[in-house]
Amino acid sequence: MGQHGRLKLFSGTGCPELAKEISDYLGVSLSPAEVVRFPNENIFVRLEESIRGQDVFLIQSTSSPVNENVMELLIFVDALRRASPDRITVVVPYLAYARSDKKDQPRVPITARLIADMIAVAGADRYMTLDLHADQIQGFFSIPGDVLTVFPLLADCVGEKQMENAVVVAADLGFAKKARNFAEELELPLAMVEKRRIAKDTEALTLVGDVAGCNVIILDDEVDTGGSVANAATLVRENGARDIYLCFAHAVLSPPAVERLQALPIKEVITTNSIPIPEEKRLPNLTIKSVAPLLGEVIHRVHIGCSVGEVFLRYNKYR
Repeated sequence: MGQHGRLKLFSGTGCPELAKEISDYLGVSLSPAEVVRFPNENIFVRLEESIRGQDVFLIQSTSSPVNENVMELLIFVDALRRASPDRITVVVPYLAYARSDKKDQPRVPITARLIADMIAVAGADRYMTLDLHADQIQGFFSIPGDVLTVFPLLADCVGEKQMENAVVVAADLGFAKKARNFAEELELPLAMVEKRRIAKDTEALTLVGDVAGCNVIILDDEVDTGGSVANAATLVRENGARDIYLCFAHAVLSPPAVERLQALPIKEVITTNSIPIPEEKRLPNLTIKSVAPLLGEVIHRVHIGCSVGEVFLRYNKYR
């Protein structure tokens, strides 16, 4: 038992398979709860056991259907708060609206800040998430939290392949820092794609670096419609790349991402289960790394009040 009572795990409907994997890793059963969507689209949550004075962790990804999962998260937290636990930590493997992190046009919202505010107002005491689109989003939260990264897991997966004459390619300049750390960990050179965003599409312009005759690992934080990585893959192939691998943290895979990835000359797509990937989106060359051990270990350490950073020093370089 930790200083905040017994560990209690709850799962929303956003990522039930991942929640079960985390439960298995910790050796703690998921606590029962009922989540109902009424015909009028209202969401109802009822806890089926007492959590008074306990240390509660709610696992809920906010991927598609985004707005339903966000509302379910907030309603679930409210239900937990009204049941008088000692502490509530929301574990959100994928945080929606993270790209809306700045006011870059007149009269537009900063929705990432709104989401952070709503989570705190609903009653969460802490948050935990993976690979935010921009580091400054951490500052939007008024509650403490842990922002982790999956790129060491992806680096291990790539390293096991023992590729010769390989190069890491950042899918855009904004991701260059994490791509550089990824390349350093694998002791590989780095190249970058310079791109210009035009409306909802992207156009790859220039490849900074040399990929001729090399095996290429294209790196990005998430793949939504697949436009950026499609441009990057086309560009490196035009510049003489051999086998192309694609690595990214979050598999959003909005249409037409699957069709785009199927049409690309990519040998392997490597991602995680931070977002559930249905069977119809599972490409034959898709490799999925589980984030359950990472999240499970951090949940354990937060529960018992131990340092997270001292265990995950390797992860800090990606921040």
